Amino acid sequence: MSQPGPALPSPYATGLTGRCPRCGEGALFDGYLKLKPRCSACGLDYAFADSADGPAVFIMLIAGFLVLGCALYVEITYEPPIWLHLVIWLPLAIIVCLGLLRPMKGLAVALQYANKAEEGRLEK
Repeated sequence: MSQPGPALPSPYATGLTGRCPRCGEGALFDGYLKLKPRCSACGLDYAFADSADGPAVFIMLIAGFLVLGCALYVEITYEPPIWLHLVIWLPLAIIVCLGLLRPMKGLAVALQYANKAEEGRLEK
């Protein structure tokens, strides 16, 4: 009978805060979106991590739904000129997308680690 390993920290907490998915201590990012090569606390190699475009797609869908919903409400209720829509909603869309991108990428990496996800292979 094998001994269970130490309990992993929550992938949601570590991913959203940009911490190592194994120890929860070391930083995950080197810059805004670039991953560090390894954890400074436990030495976990982040080479396994490939979030690809997944976080960006989810963020575009979420931000698009929120910003478009608010823009439609404002248009129907107040009927402002188009330039005012651009002044309000374009910066808001950029802020929402950039604000969510790093936590969602961290979450994707942490969930990959927690679920031992890897590239699919064909068996012969």
